[in-house]
Amino acid sequence: MEEEKKKSRVLIIGATGRLGNYLTRFSIESGHPTFALIRNSTSSAKFKSLSDAGVTLLKGSLEDEGSLEEAVSKVDVVISAIPSKHVLDQKLLIKVIKQAGSIKRFIPAEYGANPDKTQISDLDHGFYSKKCEIKRIIESEGIPYTYICCGLFMRILLPSLVQPGLQSPPIDKVTVFGDGSVKAVFVNDVDVAAFTIKTIDDPRTLNKTLYLRPPENICSMNDLVELWEGKIEKKLEKTFVTENQLLKKIKETPYPDNMEMVFIYSVFIKGDHTYFDIESCGGMNGTELYPDVKYMTVSEFLDTLL
Repeated sequence: MEEEKKKSRVLIIGATGRLGNYLTRFSIESGHPTFALIRNSTSSAKFKSLSDAGVTLLKGSLEDEGSLEEAVSKVDVVISAIPSKHVLDQKLLIKVIKQAGSIKRFIPAEYGANPDKTQISDLDHGFYSKKCEIKRIIESEGIPYTYICCGLFMRILLPSLVQPGLQSPPIDKVTVFGDGSVKAVFVNDVDVAAFTIKTIDDPRTLNKTLYLRPPENICSMNDLVELWEGKIEKKLEKTFVTENQLLKKIKETPYPDNMEMVFIYSVFIKGDHTYFDIESCGGMNGTELYPDVKYMTVSEFLDTLL
């Protein structure tokens, strides 16, 4: 019998965050020797939780070149799950990966929408251009990569049914942006992690973008309102906000308070998640590639809000 292929060793950066924690869990469960780069300031509770799960903890940070060199030397795959606001902090890591020359795959902190496909560069204060900058550096250095594009995490916008300023879904009146027909994609954090770990030793996803578009989670605002109305057994009074009205509100609201509206404009007016076909741009459809991954649907998430 042919010996089972050895699992890649994985380094996760940002392991103490929500997504990073899920990534370490699935990496361990999938049989990958898993390492995490941990700052000295990390709480003892998080430190113990990761250690108890079987993660090898390495002290260091994205600003400490020596610690990065040591960490990268121990693994085959590097996954970054740092917050989007720190995305440019990956530059030193990329330099170290390039110099090591031994990393088989780097999965940067991309997630979200494909920054190369967004159409809001004049509104987002560099949010997506910084991610594009990191992608171009990776590609120019010839580093093997996989990009993960999952649309919106369910915890963003969905808990309020896309109502800026609200913390829970409306029960009487709802604001619909545009005509309500443009579709966005929502995926739960834990499911993003499950799909991401699937790519680690899959040659089909090397130097590709993996898009997560679960069919049940591709929803327009009209779809979301209809789903919610069915669950609360009540019709909501709709107010429609046009593109121009939303743009005016975005420009009148100071940054960063306007970013929630910017994301709404991106996905529910411009259609930045779904206006393009995955295959035509050389991407891979994660839900088709890995049909065994079970994921939470938008309807199931809305059930948790009742």
